[in-house]
Amino acid sequence: MAYQKLGRDSSARKALFRDLVTDLFLYERIQTTEAKAKEVRTIAEKLITKAKKGDLHARRQVAAFVRRETADGEQDAIQKLFAEIAPRYTERPGGYTRILKLGPRRGDSAPMVYLELVDRA
Repeated sequence: MAYQKLGRDSSARKALFRDLVTDLFLYERIQTTEAKAKEVRTIAEKLITKAKKGDLHARRQVAAFVRRETADGEQDAIQKLFAEIAPRYTERPGGYTRILKLGPRRGDSAPMVYLELVDRA
């Protein structure tokens, strides 16, 4: 399986992906670089597919990756994923996210994008 290293070691990369996926489920739209968004999209779509099953095993698999608590004490991302996001996509066989290009970042000209859930409220 091919993936981008993003200039990080494996533990830092996993932590980055966990944080981005958690934020995506909480806010349903995040702004990040294009390279990060392309990597996070595959993880998020697999987790949404697992959440569509809705059983205990799927919940534990998602809970092993998604962060429980955020820095500002927001609601639980796992609860929102199973209660709101997964039921929204019961009829959709895949393609739960979209990437919208924004242009280069001012500091280093990195291509910035919005990664968002399709059919969000």
